Amino acid sequence: MNKLKHFWHVVSNIRPIYWISLYLLLVPLFALLYWLLPPGQFRIPDGGSEGYGGWLYYSIVTITTLGFGDYTPAHAGAQWITAVEVMCGLLTIGFFLNAVGSMKSEIDVESEMEKQRAVHARTEQDKLVKNTPVFLHRLNLFLTYCYAVTTPLSRRSVPPVYNENFTAEDMTDMNRPSGLEEDRSSRPAIKSLMKCASSTCLYLDSLQSRVDLSLWPQLLEDCFAFVANYQMLSPLDPETAPNEEIIHFIRTNAALCRDMESLLTQISTSKN
Repeated sequence: MNKLKHFWHVVSNIRPIYWISLYLLLVPLFALLYWLLPPGQFRIPDGGSEGYGGWLYYSIVTITTLGFGDYTPAHAGAQWITAVEVMCGLLTIGFFLNAVGSMKSEIDVESEMEKQRAVHARTEQDKLVKNTPVFLHRLNLFLTYCYAVTTPLSRRSVPPVYNENFTAEDMTDMNRPSGLEEDRSSRPAIKSLMKCASSTCLYLDSLQSRVDLSLWPQLLEDCFAFVANYQMLSPLDPETAPNEEIIHFIRTNAALCRDMESLLTQISTSKN
């Protein structure tokens, strides 16, 4: 029974074009067999051709089960070959129709799945767009703290603009309060940056559980990279990490923030 099911599954997966090609190929093949039979195997009407063309006509009439009766098999050999051709034609047409039905079912299933994917994509995009203002605020806040850490107090400006080309010499005031309007605490700027990075990581983890970000692979990759960079900075106390690690962390995650901002803008624009 399992072998029969497997056979039927294999047959159903054969494309219709192959079955119809086989059907058409049977016509000249059986015509050749009739032509090679010894004379006298058929009763041929007056004026009927005994050449290959006449047997090609008989083969077409036989495989399509028209049976005009002008060419009639008179002996066992001709009768058996005729019967085999009829059976081969019926089976091939049956398999052809089954393959057409199977293909239509596949197309219908794929079409339904495509509709479901489209609905899912629209739903998830709506969720992401609703979260975009908070998402952008988190990213901008992180970039603002990056600015506070990498810009000396003597060179602060309004509005704060993060400089990605900063050096270690620009971080001389990172252990002083950030002085930002968003930061009312007296903690060092580096601690405020790490606190902001930590809360941003928690937000990104939360967002991934609420929105299917796999629809936007680059955005999902950036989220993972942001969290991974923070986790690798220092397992115990990120604020005490060497300056080289902090510099790498700020530059890398600030670049990720800007990339995510660009992607969020594109996604929101495409919805509108």
